[in-house]
Amino acid sequence: MEQCLTPRQREIVALAGRLADEFAERAAEHDRDASFPFENYERMREEGYLGLTVPEELGGMGAGLYELILAQERLAAGDGSTALAVNMHVSPIGQWASLWRASGDERLADVLRRAADGRLVYASMSAEPGDPILMSSTTRAEPVEGGYRVSGRKIFGTESAVCTEFSTRALVDDPERGPTVIFFRLPREVEGMTVKETWDVMGMRATQSNDFELEDVFVPEEDVFHRYPANHFDATMLKTVWGWAMPTFGAVYLGIGAGALAFAREFSGRTGKADNAQVQHLFAEMEVLLETARAVLFRHAQEMETGALYAELPVQEGMARAVLTKYVATNNACAIVDRALHAVGGAGYFRRFPLERMYRDVRAGPIMPYSNLEAHDLFGRTSLGIEIAPAVPLPVEHRPRD
Repeated sequence: MEQCLTPRQREIVALAGRLADEFAERAAEHDRDASFPFENYERMREEGYLGLTVPEELGGMGAGLYELILAQERLAAGDGSTALAVNMHVSPIGQWASLWRASGDERLADVLRRAADGRLVYASMSAEPGDPILMSSTTRAEPVEGGYRVSGRKIFGTESAVCTEFSTRALVDDPERGPTVIFFRLPREVEGMTVKETWDVMGMRATQSNDFELEDVFVPEEDVFHRYPANHFDATMLKTVWGWAMPTFGAVYLGIGAGALAFAREFSGRTGKADNAQVQHLFAEMEVLLETARAVLFRHAQEMETGALYAELPVQEGMARAVLTKYVATNNACAIVDRALHAVGGAGYFRRFPLERMYRDVRAGPIMPYSNLEAHDLFGRTSLGIEIAPAVPLPVEHRPRD
């Protein structure tokens, strides 16, 4: 169905659409070779897409969360791998922008300016085996003069092939605070970082989300940008990481679903399948799934814009609502692609058509953190009023301004 968009939103979606249509022409090649789409990043830099979420006064396009959701859905309709990879940049930059607007921190402003003019390509790469929800870390940070020495193994280093800087996390035994999770920024070429070529997977092959190791890497104290007690839900992380990453990940996978629906519509019209009542029923179901997920994403963006989600709700409740966006969008996307394949029939199984790639790519959605199983645990316990972990409240400086 057609979306009701403002003139500005239509411009942003049109930009994403032009890029998506171009990227779609080479998506199959990158998927087949599991090669990273460096040329797509150059095009996104040229078109200003890498500065999409940088505030306008700092040189970017000033997109908020909902505009980013719209853009990422459209981009993923053409190339899911590129959309997922660049989400590791545009989403964190949007998070930094939200903190900058609340604090006016000049260090954040410098990061955002460099993102706006293309000097900085950021990546959030914090995933680890066994702890997908960032409450602790198997990576260890040892305090040394001027900072920390960090060692550990990371998984799913999406965008590591092209980023200039990245953020990740480690656990430090703080003598005053106890076990503490710290988040910090590092240059991509930092001494002691080794990328492991592990990315041999079913879908999202062009993201090149390889593992990497940090061995005795020095992290200056000034590059630690956030910390909170281990095994706690943190309201600042809700405002930033979870509040932005969950819906934008969902938008990427929903975009793949929307792309599959569009392909199936064109194919059905061209081959006469559109006159079949059962095919029409499949399209009705796909539209309902798409619009239901869009509605959940839109509601979330509104709750983030007002600050209600992270400033007024209990942190665990806010986490559950944030994770719900990704859960609904990714599972609905899988259901859409399944129906698109039924509508198209056997032709959709051939690699010469994009539906085969979309079918594989979309499967990653429900297993990305929070996976379906993790989400069910969060939803169920939250509904029953069972506390999963203590909460760290939102600092005054990060609360919405009147």
